[in-house]
Amino acid sequence: MTYANFLQKKYFFYTTYCTYRFFFVPLHSIKTIFKTHYIMDILNQMIARAKANPQRIVLPEGDEPRTLEAANILLRDKIAQLILIGDPEKIKGMAAEKGYEHIQEAKIVDPIHDPKMPEYANLLFELRKAKGMTEEEAKKKAQDPLYLGCLMIKAGDADGELAGARGTTADTIRPAFQILKTKPGCSIVSGAFLMFTPAKHLGENGFLLFADCAVNPNPDAKQLAEIAISTAETARAIAGIEPRVAMLSFSTKGSAKHELVDKVQEATKLAKEMAPELQLDGELQADAALVESVAKTKAPGSPVAGKANVLVFPDLQAGNIGYKLVERFSGADAVGPILQGIAAPVNDLSRGCKVQDIVQMVIITANQAIK
Repeated sequence: MTYANFLQKKYFFYTTYCTYRFFFVPLHSIKTIFKTHYIMDILNQMIARAKANPQRIVLPEGDEPRTLEAANILLRDKIAQLILIGDPEKIKGMAAEKGYEHIQEAKIVDPIHDPKMPEYANLLFELRKAKGMTEEEAKKKAQDPLYLGCLMIKAGDADGELAGARGTTADTIRPAFQILKTKPGCSIVSGAFLMFTPAKHLGENGFLLFADCAVNPNPDAKQLAEIAISTAETARAIAGIEPRVAMLSFSTKGSAKHELVDKVQEATKLAKEMAPELQLDGELQADAALVESVAKTKAPGSPVAGKANVLVFPDLQAGNIGYKLVERFSGADAVGPILQGIAAPVNDLSRGCKVQDIVQMVIITANQAIK
């Protein structure tokens, strides 16, 4: 049974049972009925795109048990071409012990003995010598799986990376900053969440993207504009939707005067100049961005108000608090953070992640990598 079929069977059984017992299920179960079908639609779209455009995704924690199990599922379902970094004998032994027969289809890179290690070490030296790195330091650092994964991407031997099952976010992001850097025209990395909510009248059938909820404490106007554009790109690449971006504030169209409002107004202006084809508007309060009846009163004529599916928060406090409130109060599923703005896809896992989380994040990373 494929991963997608497993999820479909799980959701179908649950929603069918709940539908027949509709008047007897608690509210949170009814909410689950409303949202699971759209989750599956989005997930199936992402799986189909990944299968049709196979990407080389490197997993630096190749001998981590959850990562290895997820890799076996992904290889079995032919969702991505996987590169596992680690001791080949250890990885093969773990796979044999668990019966993960598809691990043999992965490329396993030994960070000590791989024949391309001198090439990767030299690449790192050339990239970092201006910062004071010596050849010996580069040779040692290139053997770090997290650095090696980014070096493989930089050298054109991989398309994306997923790590963090047993390391910190800083450990994952640092090599990406140093080796891959940001996309052309983008000076900032940010974190977006996919929000699957039971409120089908909001966003895209209850689906929205929130940013930045993970990285930048207090972006300036230019950085906020870049976050908006990056999140719009994520909406297209991962969800396959046409983004309608709302720049959020406690003011709508000048209803309040404050330097915090000025920042969002300036960010809106800059974003429109940087991406004139993008449906984007601001500054908007959350109700004006999401609710059509409110939008008609507060922001008449806005191309986004009342129908936004991408919400850009003015700072990290608002974004992080906002996604957690929606997640807890509405029973939404929050998937992320998805890192955006890096020159190639590099995503981070929680150390408490489950196998399913790793599978989903590889699918997302593969979709980000598709050109």
